[in-house]
Amino acid sequence: MSDTTQIPTTQVPTTLTPTTLIPVLAEHVHAVNAFDVDAIVATFAEDAFVNDARREFRGAAAIRRWVTEEIVGDKVTLEVTEVVDHYGDQIVRARYDGEYDKTNLRGDLIMTNYFTVCDGKITSQIVIRNEPAH
Repeated sequence: MSDTTQIPTTQVPTTLTPTTLIPVLAEHVHAVNAFDVDAIVATFAEDAFVNDARREFRGAAAIRRWVTEEIVGDKVTLEVTEVVDHYGDQIVRARYDGEYDKTNLRGDLIMTNYFTVCDGKITSQIVIRNEPAH
């Protein structure tokens, strides 16, 4: 896993800046890949929210259930492929793998994670499978 992936600036609009994972996001990725529920939940603020597959999980208890069932339960791993800063928000693209249903997937599953971080904790995470714009 590469926590320091950078992309050429020529591919990025001027409001997006290639960067490396900030510490709490590096901890988050490491904890996900270690299947460590407590460590994953510890990266979130108590009142954070996650939106995954158009479902919203609000607060530590709901996030813990989501992590336990859908991240650690499905043995999800992340391989970071791109990290950019956009006005302080962190956009992290990663190749997902695990023991989830892959029936209709063609090729690698690349998901975009939009993170907001405040005081060293994740306050929001939005997970989206983006398709290329034409």
